[in-house]
Order: sequence, then C-alpha cells, then structure tokens
Amino acid sequence: MSYLYDYVEKYLPTSWRRKRIRRPIIWSSPEYSPSADVLTVKSVDLCTEENGKDHHTKRYELMSRDEYSGKIPKLVVRRGQPFRLRLVCDRPYDRARDALSLIFTVADEDQPTHGHGTLVGIPVNQFPEQLGEPEEWGAAIEAINGDLLQVLVKPAATAPVGQWKLDIDTKLLSEAFGKSYSLPQAFYVLFNPWCPDDLVYMEEKAHRHEYVMSDTTLIYRGSYNRLRPSVWKFGQFEKHVLDCSLLLIAKIGKVSATHRGDPVRVCRAISAAVNSPDDDGALMGNWSGDFSGGTPPTKWVGSVEILQQFYKRQKPVKFAQCWVFAGVVSTICRAIGIPSRVVTNYSSAHDTQASLTVDYFVDKSGKIMEEMNADSIWNYHVWNEVWMQRPDLGISSDGDYGGWQAIDATPQESSDGMFRCGPASVLAVKLGEVLKPYDNNFLFAEVNADKVFWRYTGPHHPLKLLRKDVLGIGLFISTKAVGRWEREDITSSYKFAEKSEEERATMLKALKQANSYFSRYYLNEEFNEVYFNFELRDDIKIGEPFSVILTVKNRSSENRHVVEGSLHVDTVLYTGKDRESVKVDKFSVTLEPGTEESIRMIVEFHEYYRKLRDQAAFNISCMATVLDTEFEFYAQDDFRVRKPDIKISLLGKPVSQAPVDVQFTLENPLPIPLHKGLFHLEGSGIGKPLLFKHAEIAPGEKVSNTFTMTPPYSGRLTLAAKFTSKELDDVDGFLAFLAHPRPEDIITEVEDNVIVARTDVID
Repeated sequence: MSYLYDYVEKYLPTSWRRKRIRRPIIWSSPEYSPSADVLTVKSVDLCTEENGKDHHTKRYELMSRDEYSGKIPKLVVRRGQPFRLRLVCDRPYDRARDALSLIFTVADEDQPTHGHGTLVGIPVNQFPEQLGEPEEWGAAIEAINGDLLQVLVKPAATAPVGQWKLDIDTKLLSEAFGKSYSLPQAFYVLFNPWCPDDLVYMEEKAHRHEYVMSDTTLIYRGSYNRLRPSVWKFGQFEKHVLDCSLLLIAKIGKVSATHRGDPVRVCRAISAAVNSPDDDGALMGNWSGDFSGGTPPTKWVGSVEILQQFYKRQKPVKFAQCWVFAGVVSTICRAIGIPSRVVTNYSSAHDTQASLTVDYFVDKSGKIMEEMNADSIWNYHVWNEVWMQRPDLGISSDGDYGGWQAIDATPQESSDGMFRCGPASVLAVKLGEVLKPYDNNFLFAEVNADKVFWRYTGPHHPLKLLRKDVLGIGLFISTKAVGRWEREDITSSYKFAEKSEEERATMLKALKQANSYFSRYYLNEEFNEVYFNFELRDDIKIGEPFSVILTVKNRSSENRHVVEGSLHVDTVLYTGKDRESVKVDKFSVTLEPGTEESIRMIVEFHEYYRKLRDQAAFNISCMATVLDTEFEFYAQDDFRVRKPDIKISLLGKPVSQAPVDVQFTLENPLPIPLHKGLFHLEGSGIGKPLLFKHAEIAPGEKVSNTFTMTPPYSGRLTLAAKFTSKELDDVDGFLAFLAHPRPEDIITEVEDNVIVARTDVID
C-alpha cells in the first residue's frame, strides 16, 4: 500500500478522502505541507509507441492521436504485462532518499475500494525484477536518466478491464508527507490473450492474429446447399469503438467494476447488451421485412457505423438480424481483448420447448400450419465464439471445459429473465452436458435437434407422424479459416459424426437431462413399396426459372399403386417463418409394378419475383398419399437463388501510403431494369464510405466505377462493396489483398502480391 493512501485512510476526514480519490491533485493541507525537497513529477510520457508495440495496441485510434489532431493520445495496455512510463521530474530520482507510490482507481467508480479491486495502491520497487506475482499489481524502476525516471507498471492478470486513473505520489523516506501528480487522462486496461496468466490466454500466434487483431472477417449466410460468404468489417480499433464497447458492458450490461475482469460475466453481459428488447442495447432486431425508419440488415457491411451511432445517441440502432448482432459482438470482444470469431450453423433449430425436437404440423393438403408451429428451423443462424478458460465448470471426461465458448446476442429466448445466451462451453455442448451454465440446452438443440413432421386433422383426431429427420439439423457449421479467406468447417467441435455410436449416446444423455414430456415421444411407420425422391436443380440464379422434381418408383413386382399429392413452393424468411405461397401443383400418378414416374413443377421468374424476401430464400415441400394404404410421404427443403457478385479489382500494384486505382463491376441478372441503384464501398484506406449512384441499369447491362484509395499500411487489407436497388438488393463483393511496404520501409524482400476474390460457393 502506498504511504500516502495509508495516511489518508487513517487520519483525514471522510470528505477529504473522497475528494482525494475522485480528483487527485498535488496534495497538501494547511496543517501538513511537504518539504520543498520532495521530488516533483512535472509530466508523464505515456510511451505510446513502445507500449503500443509491446501490448499490440498501437492500431487503436486512441493511441494514434497526435498534437495535430487536437486530441491527446490515451494509453491502451493489456493486463498481466508490464508497460512503461517516463516521469519527467524536477531533479534526478535518488534511490537512497526518495520513495514513490502509485494509486490506481477505476475511472467510473464513485467510491472505489481495495476490497472490490477498484482501488489499488502499490509502492514502486527499486528494480525491474520486483514486479510481484501475476495476480498482483506491481511497479518498479527500470532506469534513471537525469531528470527522467523510467517506471514499469504491471496490472494484475485479473484486473478489471476499462479505464483507470493514476496518481503518482512522491515523498522523502525521512518524512511522512509528500506530493501527488495526477495523470491528466485515464488509461485503458484490456484482457490479454498474450499473457499465460490471463483466462483468455491463446497460445498460438496465428490464432491471436486472426481472432484478436484482424479487423475483417467472412460471415457465412445462404443455405446449407449454397454457402454464401460476405465480408464484415469489425473495425475494433476505430474511433469510439472501444469506448462504446466499455459503455455497453458497464451501463447496458450492468457489469460492476469489480466483475469486469471476469470474461465469463463480461461475455454474458455483451450477449445481452447488443440486443435491445429488455435493456435498450446497441441494436434493434427486425424480421418483419419492413425496415422503414432504419437501415435494412442486409445493407450493413461492418460494425463501426453501428457502434459510433449508438455511442453518439445511446439509443438502439435500427435494424439487425442474426449476422449483424454477431458481427457487432465480435467487434466488442476483440476491442476489449477477448479472442472471438463469428460462427454460422446451417439448418439451425429454434427449439422453444426444450424438447430437443423441432415439430412441424401440416394439414391434409401438405400446407405448413404456421399458427401451430412454435418451433422453427432457420436456413442459417449466426452466433459467436469467445476463447477463455472455464474454471467454474470443473473437469469433464475429456479434460476441462475451457477453449471456445458460444455466446449469442440474437434475442430468441430469455435466459435468467433477459434475452441473452451463453457463454456455453462448446465441448460441453458436444458431450451433451445440457445442464452446464450457461444455456447449453439451447445450443445443443440448435445443432442436434430432430425434425419431426406431423399431420394435423383436427382437435379431436390424433396426430399422425409423417416423417422424422435425425440428420437435418446442425449442418456445415462454419467460420473463417485462420489466415485464409476460406471456410473452416467446425461441425465436429459441436457434435459427433451423425449416425455414430457417440452421437446417439450423447443424444440419449441429453434427452434424459432435458426432462420434457415432448422429448422423443413419437412412433414411426414403415412402408417400403413406393420410393420417393425429391430434388431441386443446383445453381439457380436470380432472374432464371427453376424446376422442382419428384420421382416416384413402385418397388413392388406385384402390386399396382396410385399416388396423389401436391408440390409446394413458398418464399420464406431465412428464419423459416412468415411464408408466402408462390405455386402449388397437384398430381395423381398410377404406378404399375416396377415402374417409375417423375413429376416436374417449373416456376418462372414472374411467378416468384414479386414474392421474394430480402434474402431470396425458398421452401419447397411435397405431400403425397399412397391410396389404399396408410402411408403418407412428406418432405421439404430450403434453398436460395444465387445473386450476382460485385467484382472488385486493383488497377495497379498496392503499396503502403501510395494511391492505387480500384475498379468494381456488376452485371444486372434480371430480365427487368434496375432503378435507383446504389453502391456502398468500405475498406482500409477509404475513410468514409464511398457511394456511387446509377439511376437505371438495363437487363444484362454491366456497370463499372473506378475510385482511388491509399493503403494506410503494408499487410493484409480488404475492400467490401454492397449494392441495392428497388428491384435487387443484398448484392455484395469483397477483395482481400496484400499491400506492399514502401521501398524505403523494406528490410527484407516480401512475397509477391496475392489477391483473393470472393467466390459464391465454397467447397
């Protein structure tokens, strides 16, 4: 404890103590005055260049400010690791006669205390080796150069993250009283994935670069049979992003300063603070299709504009859907130092009854009965993973539950009275530990539930099982690969291989814990004489017709069968809800023994275009009855028509801090003109987003625009483009490229420039 804080606590009135803590000044009183020989700190050099490099924080806008910007730079460091301060004093520091103490207080805490870890007083030790244990704050003298005193400061590896104030107290060893210097601005302490003593420590360098430092990613959307990557700009180092992140955690998430060092509590709060149904958080969700009064979710290309807007107005930003919530969550996590990635689960279950089944009810014509369906299957759902240890969960048969934890800010179901989800240990989900905190049961159902289709014939008639699908949920779980603009499949981290003994055993284990009357309580029927195959032609481009084909085969060598039924095509939201019928074709076929028939339904552009939803998603289904038997066949599938890509290309060699021309091109795929076309471009070296307008684009016409950008630094950079019009939206494209260093910056030769353009389908 510092000598001055000790004295203040013992002898001064409470009102003086509070004043001393809240607004540190050069300390004196009418009764007690320090000697004129006491060392005076005149100013402090934050060593932003050195600390930024050592702590991997130099890219934060707060650190890069200079005198020309009119704003004072603020220090951003990571806990558990020493940072450097240079104290400019009125005379050289004398180890034999001077004493130095540091007092740290959480900036937004009205009454910080030692017991809550929000006030820390420490002596500055004489030598760098005396920084103390990892879980303790420490400080030591590194060097004395005339009037310059170089000090190392180490925040505890468990310190609360956020802004801290610093007072520097000086005294003579022979006297009781001294002086105090207050750092003019607070400094920031973040989680530290580079520190082995931090709960968020990540061992592999490439992983830290990808999941903490990289400011751009790919988010996968579409459907399981058409995986569509879109670029998302995290922008975790941009202006106001760190401050907004800390505001959301403290004010909206209501995490007390004492608990802001716990990544479990912090991430759980983030999953609540990013949505707004119950706490006026960062984003307002909207799945209605009416986005008037806000920005449609498909128009966002990154988190920066969202967080800057929230920071300015402190009202929910309109509007978001799952991938937007997830993009913002990863921005916040990376900004405060928690490794994070965005994860997409295709054919994702929303199990409202915790039964581990998703139940669909259809009428006798094969139409889905929306009013009875509380559960749903989303074409895809996007959430986040955060990396941390979980000492609160104990040890499993496969080791501890640390590593990737799933959190989800999309407001689907409440958890402990709030719309939030996680952190749920991904390993615990895989092992079927559905009772582990937090929300493992919901995550388990999202990737493992069974689809069950029932035929409903009225309130006084029993339900009839039409079909069950134990393989259709939790497909192609995807994230961006480390260091590559490619997809990494992480399905095996969430579930054992389908049909394996481990998978069925895990499901049974989860069902026993689910304690639901609905869990797996159904019967099955078998009828093998008539075989059905339901299929759709691949690679359907928007603007083209498509066909749905049902093949029916009579396997019997003796019996003749008559099959009647209908084919349905509906447009749906990607959540599987709010369907609208596009076309229904009824059929009746007679199958002689050993014969086969195909029923084809063709859907023209003019039939589906006016009913398309914002993400061009369809649901196709077939209901068929084999007459003179009790057998009914039901099948359904999801797909989306493919929208065109914006092609982006560099017209020269990209070099750091040198202008280069960029061209982007789009071809209208529709048989009708596009009106009020607007291109939105973002990326490193552009500054504010660029907008390009086109009043009309004729059918089949290619439009191109060229602009100039200046890469701000050498290394990996990205450009992202969005296009919207009255007739066609949610069209995007991106370019990832390597900017070369300037000739004067080259120390060793670098590899040739590599450019990766987006492809619509990732194998």
